[in-house]
Amino acid sequence: VEYNLALGMRRANAVRDYLAAFGIDASRFETVSMGEDMPLDPRSTEAAWAMNRRAEFTVTAGGDTLVMPGS
Repeated sequence: VEYNLALGMRRANAVRDYLAAFGIDASRFETVSMGEDMPLDPRSTEAAWAMNRRAEFTVTAGGDTLVMPGS
């Protein structure tokens, strides 16, 4: 359990760092590893595990000024 939580945190931080490379201040992100507590798919299959390796985002401000990439 501890290994998976740590792995999840490394993934979450990698996503944060990726976005920060585009100029978004990393301090604006909160990273959380959910481990097995909040799976999208509770099954024990390769497909479910792949689906559960994910990053979720919530935009809390500035939504009226967002621009889609490539626009």
